Amino acid sequence: MDVVINIFVGLHIIGIASLLGGFLTQMKAMSAGTARFVPAMLHGALTMLVTGIALVGLNQAQGSPVDNIKIGVKLAVLIVILGLVYVKRDEESIAKPLFGTVGLLTMVNIFIAVLWT
Repeated sequence: MDVVINIFVGLHIIGIASLLGGFLTQMKAMSAGTARFVPAMLHGALTMLVTGIALVGLNQAQGSPVDNIKIGVKLAVLIVILGLVYVKRDEESIAKPLFGTVGLLTMVNIFIAVLWT
């Protein structure tokens, strides 16, 4: 079971890398006012959602303690990210504050995962 959990952790990290990487590749375009939500950002957020849910289920099935408040906060932040990216994915350019919010929330989600013990 540990191997399966580690595979899902790896996929979860790939999802966050895709979301954050998509954001970082658009930073120069954001300063020019032409940033857009690239497909990698949507796919990364969806990957994070699916693998995160799987990780919670696998850890609970194994009897490991799960911090439900932490998971709830991370899920809420991810749903906001996913909603913004999904709704605005077809627009040619995204307003700087909205695009910056997605990047900030992505980093908040990373820090919650790492620092909340």
